[in-house]
This record gives sequence, C-alpha cells and structure tokens, in this order.
Amino acid sequence: MRAVDVIENKKCGLIHTKEEINFFIDGYLKGKIQDYQMSAWLMAVCLNGLNFDETAYLTEAFVNSGDILHFDGIEGHIADKHSTGGVGDKVTLVLIPILASLGVNCAKLSGRGLGMTGGTIDKLESIPGFNTALSEIDFKNQIKSIGAAISSQTPNLVPADGRIYALRDVTATVDNMSLICASVVSKKIASGADVIVLDVKYGSGAFIKTKEKAKELSDLMIKVGALFNRKIDAVISSMEQPLGKSVGNSLEVIEAIEFLKGHLTYDLYEVTLEIAAKTLILSGIAPDFNAAKKMFDSSILTGAALNKLKEIISYQGGNHNVIDNYGLFDIGEYFVQIKAQSDKGYLESLDALEIAHACKLLGAGREKKSDSVDFGVGCTINKKQGDKVYEGELLMTLYYNDKRRLNDALKHAMSAFKFTSEKVEKKSIIYREN
Repeated sequence: MRAVDVIENKKCGLIHTKEEINFFIDGYLKGKIQDYQMSAWLMAVCLNGLNFDETAYLTEAFVNSGDILHFDGIEGHIADKHSTGGVGDKVTLVLIPILASLGVNCAKLSGRGLGMTGGTIDKLESIPGFNTALSEIDFKNQIKSIGAAISSQTPNLVPADGRIYALRDVTATVDNMSLICASVVSKKIASGADVIVLDVKYGSGAFIKTKEKAKELSDLMIKVGALFNRKIDAVISSMEQPLGKSVGNSLEVIEAIEFLKGHLTYDLYEVTLEIAAKTLILSGIAPDFNAAKKMFDSSILTGAALNKLKEIISYQGGNHNVIDNYGLFDIGEYFVQIKAQSDKGYLESLDALEIAHACKLLGAGREKKSDSVDFGVGCTINKKQGDKVYEGELLMTLYYNDKRRLNDALKHAMSAFKFTSEKVEKKSIIYREN
C-alpha cells in the first residue's frame, strides 16, 4: 500500500477501508507519510467526505495512536463535557464544581484557545498559582479525593489528532463534519470518561454557523461514540451573542465565581443547567430534568458548588482567596466605557464575532499556539439582546493594557451592537427540535 494510492482513492471519491485509514494515520505518526501528503488527503476528505464507517475508522485510529486513561478504583461513572467553542464560554468553570458537589466524578481535560479568546486552560491560569498540567497520577488521585480535576491534555493522548489538527488549522481543512467528529470523540474516549455531554454551538461566534449543521454534527458524534460504548448526549446552543456578561480570561473566571455565589446570568444558567441535567441523568443520579434542576439549584443556593470550586483551586495549587478577593486577579490597567449616545430602543443583536475580534486585538487571544495571552484584558457587557437601551446607559467596558490597537478594538466593539425601535423578544439559546 502506498500513501499516494490512498490520496488518489479519496480524490476520486472512493470509500476507504479500515486498513487504508490505519495505514495512513500510522504512517504519518511514524514519519513515513509527509505533511504535504497528509494535507493533500485532508483536502480530498473535505471535498469528497467520509461516510459513517470511515469516520468511525478514523476515530478509532486516533484513539489507538496514544494512551487511554483508566479510572480503576473510582466508583461510579466518569463524566466529561466538550464545547465546540464560543465567545465568553465559561461553562466548564461553573459546571464542574456543580456536578462534583452532586456526586459526579468529573475528569475534565481542556485546551488552550487558538483564535479570538482564551480556552479553559488559559482562564484557569489567570488564577495565581493554578496548576493546569497535572500528571496522570495526580489527575486520577484528585478525582478520587474530591471528585473533580481540570487539566490540560497530555501529549500522549491521541497524538495523531494533535499533529493532524495543527495541519488542518493552516490548510483550510477544519470545517469537515467527519474530521471534527473524529477529533472530538477520540479525545473524549481516550480521556477515560464513560458519560460525555457535548455542547455544540452555532452562530456568528461559533465555528458552525447554522443549527441544522450543529444538529448534524451532534448526531454523528453520538452515533460514533456509541460504537465505543460511551454514553454521549448533546446540547445545541446559540452563539450569536457572547455567553454571559464577560469575555477575557480573568474576567470570565470572576463571572464564574459570581455565578456560583448566586449572581446568575440567564443565558449562562440556561446552557449550564441543560448540560448538567443531561450529565446527571446519564450518570443515574437524577431520574429526569426536573429532579436534576432542583439538585443544580440547590448546589448553588447552599454554597456547595462554590466550596467545591475553592477545593479544586486549592488542590491544584491555586490561591483560593481569589474567591473573595478579585484584586488578586490581573485585570487590565486601563478601561474605556462605551455608552449609548441616544435613546436606542431595543438591542436587536450583539454580534459575538465582533466582540471576539475586539478582545483579540486587546490581547485576549492568540494567533499561534506559542503566543501568550494577556489574562487581564477583555470586556464586560451590560446590555444583551432584547434589552431596552436609553441615552447615556453603559453598553460595554473594555479593559486593556496596551492602547496601540485600542481604536481598532473599539470599532469592532461598537459595530457589534444593532438596535431597533421594535420590542425584541429574548430567545432561548438552546435549540430543540419541534
């Protein structure tokens, strides 16, 4: 078998055998297949697609390319969640403490952000001293001790996906359902979780733009996961506007802490509850949504979730005093406020992508994986879609340290707000089929 023959087959729209996919992935990891050959194959896949069996074969090849975590000695299910990414997405920061306080073992492997804003690992690293690089032993021991750990993914888990994703990112081959599915599901399988809930986002601030495509992707991931005996469910949520009221690493952690103190933002509450309920039901802890909601609300009301977050921070070397002293966070030295210049009527829309652009210009995101992020920059949002807006009211505050790109950031931020004189109904961000 030759690499060029595998590429030729997919270029011509033929269906790969399991042996062909294993040969190609294994050969790439061993250096027998070159980057330019993998890039050619990825483009052929984007143009001609993979069927369900091919997608499953690719997922399995990714899983088998590295280690698989096992949680022997820990009673009950091991749960994980995954988001396809969005603007202001701090769900993990509130979800994991809530679930762990309710008896769910949470083994959360997260990533850094590449693009507009930071990922979960970047957010956690804004907490002074927080260790996001737990060894496999420490990761397991922490889950055994307190029921939750959040760490970066080790290089030995699905290394094939890691290398191939780096190519996809620079060869315009990211937006293929099968490639996304294999990437996401393989990581979740290798991480050892047997209960997995996916948050598949769509809209201007998400990679997937329509709810129909998001549904197609979620269905594919659920079906592939079932082949590996994993309980997978999915939430489809809108990312037309930023989630919650903050974007930026330190700012999002502060909002998460405030959430667990009972200062809830509706959209963050809605999507986090939906994911938590599905996890509790799949784990056998709650019989239905209503029971799960009562448990969820009680965890916040009693302070159990906040205490669990404090415990997670302490176990991972972080300064848990940030819970009560936000001055310990690095926040932008300067800020500028954007206010309504006249009575605007109602906020019709708030473009998440424009907000993300603004925050990236201030330093909240990275162009390359090697880039650093500025933990303190970003924005807080005072008006969301459907809100009434009067002259002089505060729309947004931008926090920054370097003013060189501030004017460009302001242009993006201001263009994100669209107003109308007609009353706007606030919509649920959760998509449910009729």
